[in-house]
Amino acid sequence: MRIVTEIPEHLLRRSRERRAALGLGGDEGTAATPAPSAEGEAPVPATPSPSTPAAPPPRAPRPAPAAPPPPKPDPPYVAAAKNRRRIPFWAMPVVGLLPLWAYMYARGLEPPQKKVTGPVASGQAIYASKCSSCHGSAGEGGVGYELNNGEVLKTFPDIKQHFAFVYTGNKPYGGQPYGSGRHIGGQRGVPGAMPAWGQAGGGELTDVQILEVVCYERYGLSGADVTSQEYLDWCAPDAPNFATVQSGGFAAAKVDVGPTAALAKPGG
Repeated sequence: MRIVTEIPEHLLRRSRERRAALGLGGDEGTAATPAPSAEGEAPVPATPSPSTPAAPPPRAPRPAPAAPPPPKPDPPYVAAAKNRRRIPFWAMPVVGLLPLWAYMYARGLEPPQKKVTGPVASGQAIYASKCSSCHGSAGEGGVGYELNNGEVLKTFPDIKQHFAFVYTGNKPYGGQPYGSGRHIGGQRGVPGAMPAWGQAGGGELTDVQILEVVCYERYGLSGADVTSQEYLDWCAPDAPNFATVQSGGFAAAKVDVGPTAALAKPGG
């Protein structure tokens, strides 16, 4: 008869722990051996103790990322462009306004233009429509003599002779000096090239229109002195002789506009 001795569980457990501490495999040998039971009873299998999993091996440290290569130096022209001073943001509006400023500055340097009124202003419109085709728009001359830059004043120092010549034209003075004597009738073109503008000679201008165009030729084109007594008497807006011609013509102002009134005076 076989006698089975039952080993207490606490001794088995202590044995397993001791073997595990010594590295002898823990409870592998005893885990499969069932604990003996009492006589006549089936043996009770021993409860295996959980084994502790082995720790994974340590990972090797990752290598540090390589530093990026240094940037290539800029070419000299790029470096110069980067180092160049930037244009301030306010500079563009200033540059854009420079043409306007230059225009305003140039206009400021121009002498103020005087507003022309009275007979001189009225005579300008008559000259443009009746006289400029021969004497030039600015009196520079053409078919007719030059009238600007003091020329007409040299030809007619006396305004009354100027009235008479425009009234009758140059036909009565063919071959004869008129005004100051510096010109001869018909010398520039045949006699009659300067037409008669007075109504008595078949012209289309009234006496006051002839006065106005003569005032423009003398003071608007030729630059006569607007402070002179002649201007104040005949060509100023409030000139008394201008008012007389307006109301009664040259006859009322005692101006001779006959065919010989513009002849050069002896010694004149």
